[in-house]
Amino acid sequence: MIKRLAIAVLAVGLISGCGARTGLKPAEGNALPVKPFTAGETLTPEQLLKLDPQAQPNRSDEQLKRSEKRRDDKFDLPPPG
Repeated sequence: MIKRLAIAVLAVGLISGCGARTGLKPAEGNALPVKPFTAGETLTPEQLLKLDPQAQPNRSDEQLKRSEKRRDDKFDLPPPG
């Protein structure tokens, strides 16, 4: 049992180390998406993967300025027993 688990962990470790370390490119027989109408040139894979501000907005909520004592919670009961 332990031997099988060790082999499985070793196999997963070896497989995870096989990742490609080269730049991104389209799969064999496929091309990059068509150039957007307003773009000056065809976008690279890195540019296509970059998130725009609407997909990853900045925080806009106000952070806690000072600590305040919490109100009593009548439902915050100790565990039974």
